[in-house]
Amino acid sequence: MEETFRAMYEAGDTPWELHRPDCNLIEMVRDYHIAPGPVLDIGCGTGNNTIWLARHGFTATGCDVTEIAVRQAMAKAAEAQVSCTFLRLDFLKDAVTGGPFAFLFDRGCFHSFDSAGDRRRFAEKAASLLSQEGLWLSLVGNRDEIRESSGPPQRSALDIISAVEPFFEIQLLKSNFFDTNRDSAHRNWVCLMKKRA
Repeated sequence: MEETFRAMYEAGDTPWELHRPDCNLIEMVRDYHIAPGPVLDIGCGTGNNTIWLARHGFTATGCDVTEIAVRQAMAKAAEAQVSCTFLRLDFLKDAVTGGPFAFLFDRGCFHSFDSAGDRRRFAEKAASLLSQEGLWLSLVGNRDEIRESSGPPQRSALDIISAVEPFFEIQLLKSNFFDTNRDSAHRNWVCLMKKRA
């Protein structure tokens, strides 16, 4: 997976890149009154959401498997004069420093794992990094979308529930759309979860 993403960044083929924070994140933080605290942005890419979180009072850490993305994120944060931490790591395999976190966010990282076992390991790792009653917001490609072209990986509601249920109470699972700079947006699931006691 690391090689795939590195090649895409090198080619400038990054359809997920907004160059701004994601509207789904902004709306959820606002509407669900997610209080500022330590946050981890998993699969942060070039850091747009991490930087937005830091600007809004969160102690923000972003991690990504792709070194090019992490370097760009650091440069963006420096240019914006925003204090963030960025880590280059493989979320499933590597230790994550800076926790425990009160909030986790991922925009299309969880859904990139094809194996049900890997998605369950992802959810277990996410829970292990959260403080008591910590929240995880995941934006996941929606299998209900019928496509004639490529797009983000698609998962069913059952795929999500099967992976996260042992570790999280689902607070919200709704069908919506990915934020995009393109003419049309792909459907997603907006999933807000609370760590089980």
